Amino acid sequence: MIIKTERERENLIEAGKRLAQILETLKKKAAPGVTVEELDDLAEQLIRENGDTPAFLGYTPEGMHRPYPATLCVSINDEVVHGIPNESHKVLKEGDIVGLDFGLIHEGIVVDATVTAPVGQIDEKSKRLIRVTEEALTAGIAEARPGNHLGDISHAIQKEIEGAGFSVVKELGGHGVGDFVHEEPFIPNYGRPGAGALLKEGMVLALEPISAMEKGAVILAPDGYTYRTKDGSRSAHFEHTILIEKDGARIITK
Repeated sequence: MIIKTERERENLIEAGKRLAQILETLKKKAAPGVTVEELDDLAEQLIRENGDTPAFLGYTPEGMHRPYPATLCVSINDEVVHGIPNESHKVLKEGDIVGLDFGLIHEGIVVDATVTAPVGQIDEKSKRLIRVTEEALTAGIAEARPGNHLGDISHAIQKEIEGAGFSVVKELGGHGVGDFVHEEPFIPNYGRPGAGALLKEGMVLALEPISAMEKGAVILAPDGYTYRTKDGSRSAHFEHTILIEKDGARIITK
């Protein structure tokens, strides 16, 4: 999506504000003893209470064989992305880390964001994985300005994650967003500075560093959606929808 009017910009900002408030509520709710289906139900309830629509529910990404069956993606520990919360009974446990990923549609505009949260008290390495992955998102956003290239974002993210001794999950990455859940361009979390498409004012992008504690290889679970680390190590994932403005990126889902 390219923002062309002030009305589009206002709707985008409002959509991001609504998503961010719901995501903060879900993060606080993610505690030992809570089921992932409870989180999914709450996400849908809060989205619809505001008069908006869940962006993921019923959406079929390219290459998938069925629509996504839930509002929220809930990915626990070695689940990297797209964990389905309403097809099996899962209860959050003390020491887990959990990725909460969802999108909503407000006035026809799609926004998307993710946070990885601790469940109760977690070990120090998991804390560092979460912190580094969030810092990688911050580093990528700092490079998202007119005149730079996608590779500048990708390289900044890769440098933060690998510099801390963790791995980038190379099969997955960010994307354009706004008119649809997934739009061009694909934004890998690794790359060379100066490579890739030129960034322009008005672009709406979803940046999402995805890291693994050990190796970054992933496998797809039988449900057709959930990616896991191949070696069973933990993964973290953060995402913001951003708008590239004249002086740099505005974080829409902050």
